[in-house]
Amino acid sequence: MVLAWGKTDQSGDSARRGDPAWTPLLAHLLDVAATAGVLWDRHLPPHIRRRLTEAFGAGDEATARQVVMLLAALHDLGKASDCFLGQWQHGRGNLQSKLLAKAWEEQARTAGLPLGDDLARAFYARHEHITAVALPQLLGCPCPECGGTGERHAGLHDAGVLLGGHHGHIPNPETVERARGAAPAAQWGDVHAAIVQTVADAVGLDLGTLVQVVDPVRPSARVAFLYLVYLADWVASDTEFFRFRVHTTPVTDWWQASVQEANQAVRFRRLARWQARPMTWPQMWPDTPLPRTFQADGMRLVPAEGQAMIVVESDTGSGKTRLALWMAHHLARTCGYSGLYMALPTRAAGNQVAKELRKFLQTVLAPGEVRDMALVHGTAQATDLVHQLVDAYQTHGDALTDLTSAVETAACTDGSGLAVLDPWYLRRCLALVAGFGVGTVDQIALAPQGSRHWALRLGALMCKVVIIDEAHAYELFQQNLLSAAVEWLAEGGASLVVLSATLPRSIRDELTAAWRRGLGSTGDDDGSQGPITIVDHHGRLRRGGPLAENPETPKLLTDIQLSKDSGDRNLVAALLDRARSGGCVVVRSTRVDPCRSRYREAVRLARANGWQPDEILILHGMLLPRHRLLLEARLANILGPGTEGKRNPNRPNRLLVFATGVIEQSLDLDFDHGVTDLCPIDVAVQFRGRIHRHAINNPHRPSWCRTARLTMLWQPDADGLPIVEPPDFDAGRPTGTYDGLVYAPYVLAASWHILTQRRDRDGMVQLQTPRDSAWALESVYGAPLQAAGAVQGLLDRTRTAYLDALADEALQAEARIFRPYTRRRRTPVATYDLASGYAQGDGDNGGVTGIAAVSRLGEESVDCLILYQQPDATITYDHEGLLKADLGQRSPSRDVIAYRRQQKDLLANTLAIPTRWFNGRRGLPPTTDWPKHPQPALRNKHVILVAPDGTCLSGPADRLRYDHTTGIERT
Repeated sequence: MVLAWGKTDQSGDSARRGDPAWTPLLAHLLDVAATAGVLWDRHLPPHIRRRLTEAFGAGDEATARQVVMLLAALHDLGKASDCFLGQWQHGRGNLQSKLLAKAWEEQARTAGLPLGDDLARAFYARHEHITAVALPQLLGCPCPECGGTGERHAGLHDAGVLLGGHHGHIPNPETVERARGAAPAAQWGDVHAAIVQTVADAVGLDLGTLVQVVDPVRPSARVAFLYLVYLADWVASDTEFFRFRVHTTPVTDWWQASVQEANQAVRFRRLARWQARPMTWPQMWPDTPLPRTFQADGMRLVPAEGQAMIVVESDTGSGKTRLALWMAHHLARTCGYSGLYMALPTRAAGNQVAKELRKFLQTVLAPGEVRDMALVHGTAQATDLVHQLVDAYQTHGDALTDLTSAVETAACTDGSGLAVLDPWYLRRCLALVAGFGVGTVDQIALAPQGSRHWALRLGALMCKVVIIDEAHAYELFQQNLLSAAVEWLAEGGASLVVLSATLPRSIRDELTAAWRRGLGSTGDDDGSQGPITIVDHHGRLRRGGPLAENPETPKLLTDIQLSKDSGDRNLVAALLDRARSGGCVVVRSTRVDPCRSRYREAVRLARANGWQPDEILILHGMLLPRHRLLLEARLANILGPGTEGKRNPNRPNRLLVFATGVIEQSLDLDFDHGVTDLCPIDVAVQFRGRIHRHAINNPHRPSWCRTARLTMLWQPDADGLPIVEPPDFDAGRPTGTYDGLVYAPYVLAASWHILTQRRDRDGMVQLQTPRDSAWALESVYGAPLQAAGAVQGLLDRTRTAYLDALADEALQAEARIFRPYTRRRRTPVATYDLASGYAQGDGDNGGVTGIAAVSRLGEESVDCLILYQQPDATITYDHEGLLKADLGQRSPSRDVIAYRRQQKDLLANTLAIPTRWFNGRRGLPPTTDWPKHPQPALRNKHVILVAPDGTCLSGPADRLRYDHTTGIERT
């Protein structure tokens, strides 16, 4: 039994310590059991332990803890099989490794391990699937499938199938059944039984108890169990803490070492629950010691105990985020959550909010307390903030010499708390496990889909308070994914705070309905009104906060001027002339191409109008992160708020910014005037939040923009109606706008119509929020509009297409999501109903089109690495040739500083190119035809080399151009 190996020294860490070249499988299982026990005690919040106690302990927590420790340990039981054990010698590896494997095999056969005659030709199945098929019988199931004559023990079979998913995908029945032939009970049954008994003895559990207590019926209990197995396995596989065991030493010594090392590892990774300490509002926000009226109302409305869903609807800049963080802190105190996760619609928004969360943690954490905070999105490692957090970790939290300390967290010295980031959380999927996180909403949208490790995502979120910001900013496909995730979060005991300035009633109602479905309770609705909606743990719904007509309710007055689009040159010339004496103006384009066109026209006209080129900026999503992040930082520096309530001293007298929709997503910027293409009414209201955002600037604004005004441009057709549909030659419509591919034409037409109906003789619409918010949103997103004249035909035609598109999005979402309960009878889904596989992909990567888990339905893209080739053939990250590219082999285990720097630089030069650019007569050549590069860092990457002037030299040579100011475009 002890000679079955579980892990080999592939990294060389064990050899460097003078330890063995392999560790027994049983030793690793004991490591995982001990780690699961420590995580139960110190990481899992009370509500998750209660669900596991119900599912694995028949209500007795001590028993459940032992059962979960045993089951978690047995996740790798299937490694005791010919097909797995033969991989060391007959799989990949160098000559030295194969010699060690041969020596191990000879020793194992001599000791009586029941290896087959030819391991190289053993019947193959994945070891986790062997676990799934073998475990129920070993744990006492008496059914014919397990070789008996009794009834099938559903709980033990469910536990086996869940463990069969510990590498990311829960298997289907056919996969499990096929694994039956890989480790026959006649050959391996005695070894498996001995391993099970030894682990049970170590954790102090009578195996006869299992048939009485294992019953994981509740869906969230299954997810929580798999989450714990994932985490315990990954922690216990870390050779930084867990040493390989010598197979000749007593197993009791292994267990003692496992317990000690598990405690060290969990402590060092700071996986303990957040112990939120009592704090008042002034202590939390000393710069605003008195909460606003709606904030105070929200604080009073939050339940004194139990999980809750809270929806906060208030204008941009009104203080929703601070109220949400106060609520998260309160809920963590009353419910014992392990941390919080803030989800935003874009990476740029997440980057900015992460800075605010970091400041928040410095205040609410106890003096000297250190916690991990992750930025959760695909280019996180390209941001300075992540590297600042990692640097802080290495300064304050990397005390390997202090592993035996009883102190829960490393200490900082300035009397405040500290946010850091252990690089361990930079690994795939682990960022959500960190106590605190900020990222995109994609993580929540992926959680109820069958992508790899979906249960890890969902389990991590179930342990936390989840904040969804800008909940209005998502397409119906995402809203349906969020609805399923919300149902899971409610069932799993999490709490949820939803923030929005412009939330349609239909979305609010669906989110609250999903929450109550997850609770299994639709308690009373007291009929109250207000911008804050609370659903408590009984499903009771109530509302509060200042009503729109309340004199104390902050009001934002905006003039929306509907203007016919007179062309880029006229628009730009008028703005340059008007802001000549002062004014910070933003022009928001729906798409990148017109944004770029307007910018270039402005630069061309700049000097003739007395402007300098550096007073004109452009921001959009087709810029490399290296250039976009710098620009966002510059805008925040000059247009963001000042410190301590003072006016920003860096604010320029005049500025003209051309941008796409990225400008309105949580960037705390203040413009004097705004211009936008025709857009949905909710987008306009959100964008309006960047105009006259900081009241302290009002006395200093130029006279021509003292009133908050948003100019909305629209293009008329021959009948005087807005052009909202894209060209369609089949329908006899050769002209149109490609903006209709970004926003639904009906929504554009409806938004134009309702504003047109309210404009005065000067084409102006006075919009007051929150008074007009509900009217505006419901007019567009509610019942069909009825209008007289030609506009009715446009509304009817585009609404039909709109409803068809919504139905298609709903079907696509429904085909992908897992729900905890069936809709009609609310019966728990079966474990096999949660089966996933490679067809679902890795979460926004891989999988089969139409089946793969995706967080949004936007067009697919290809990640490309763009580097500069200087005239002397040197490869650099920048066009100036100052940053030479490090393209060598870098390893995090050997030179973590160089590895981190390289990864940051490569991500900063990576850009997603739309796949449509590869289609059609002028499409780019396929990436398989692009030149390959020998440098180690460029392997398996789609590389584009450009000259300093932006000309494409390699990859799709001469077909693209990249400019560090205007971004990438086809030539």
